[in-house]
Amino acid sequence: MNPLVVGVSYRTAPVSLLERVAVAADAVPGVLRDLLAQQAVSEAVILSTCNRVEIYAGVSAFHAGLLELSTVLAEHAGVPIEELVEHLYVRYDDEAVRHAYRLAAGLDSMVVGEAQILGQLRESYRVATSEDSAGRVLHELLQSALRVGKRVHAETGIDRAGQSVVTAALELGAAESGLEPANANVLVIGAGAMGALACATLQRAGVAQLVVANRTLDKAQRLADSYGGTAIDFTGLPAAMAAADIVLSATASSGHVLSATAEPGAAWTLDPGAGAAPGAAGPLGSKLILDLAVPRDVDPALGELDDVILLDIERLGSALAGHTSSTDVAAAELIVDDEVSGYTAWLRGAEVAPTVAALRARADDVMATELRRLDQRRPELTDEVRSEIARTVHRVVQQLLHQPTVRVRQLAAEPGGAQYAALVRELFALDVTSDSVQEALGGKE
Repeated sequence: MNPLVVGVSYRTAPVSLLERVAVAADAVPGVLRDLLAQQAVSEAVILSTCNRVEIYAGVSAFHAGLLELSTVLAEHAGVPIEELVEHLYVRYDDEAVRHAYRLAAGLDSMVVGEAQILGQLRESYRVATSEDSAGRVLHELLQSALRVGKRVHAETGIDRAGQSVVTAALELGAAESGLEPANANVLVIGAGAMGALACATLQRAGVAQLVVANRTLDKAQRLADSYGGTAIDFTGLPAAMAAADIVLSATASSGHVLSATAEPGAAWTLDPGAGAAPGAAGPLGSKLILDLAVPRDVDPALGELDDVILLDIERLGSALAGHTSSTDVAAAELIVDDEVSGYTAWLRGAEVAPTVAALRARADDVMATELRRLDQRRPELTDEVRSEIARTVHRVVQQLLHQPTVRVRQLAAEPGGAQYAALVRELFALDVTSDSVQEALGGKE
């Protein structure tokens, strides 16, 4: 079983495609079940964020696994697979491990070094664990990736190079609009993980007034209370929109929350599907609107209005495309390289373990058979003599097996090492699925 990553991100696909491929939180369990129903897929974890959708899987074969993961993702998104594959990236075996570690370290983020991805990866792993879709390969991969991410942030200065996406959006927005978060009236739409990060960032920036809007008032209230803000549900958006200098939207809505409108005296309308009374609308005035959601919360047409600057994930990605990494990135890459070697050694060892267990089980069976034959042929032997003979035979067999089993483990850790375990199984006609082997492995495959 080997790790395989298939995904799309802001680097490989336009936001319009990311919006279609994005997997909403309530849809993740169903997609995981679809993945596990595939023949070559035995484990799966889904990571869906504002700028990437990735499937981590344990597969028995590369080509079959790639086709199955791509097909499930395309069917979920309602995108022809021929269109989707043009934007997919694929990482297999060691490169899948490297990708996971670089991701957790913030090295593949839109803003290099940002730490939010660690929480997102942790949540994806939690969901997969609750759905029992992560097995031995992905448990080890995700746990080690989270550890690597923490190590990189602890041992390098990458945090100095990396801002959160929220911080980057606020800085770019301020550069274009002249509206600084300090002493501004800010409206945050959405009380999820991104909304919480926005509130924390804005509080540190010293905003004059912070308003948190959410479909459900109690969730908005909990977030607002944590950061000294005011909570409203979506029925209060018209007044809040009118009073805000900066609007930051980051909901999990499947469509636009704010749309352009031709209604006299109003520049925007709240999508009835967002949970407010139909027809909620109002004037906009001079505004900086930051849309950090995928799918997008804000109708791009709003950005065409006078005195409105709209910055969404697509524009943010373009603006950060030339972002220069600090020298600490090199140190982070070295840590990743070191940790990839460690995981690879573990994986190869795990793959050869059933073969070693089967070889030892075969030796135990041969010893037991010969000792029983001795008992039948030499009934006059005392129990003490029989015990001494058994111990001697056992020591001889263990000494004979020691060097081959140590060596096959060493060879298995090298590139192409799986062939050595396969040769041992072929030479000794070993059955790695037998009950004795599974018992030796603790009942695990």
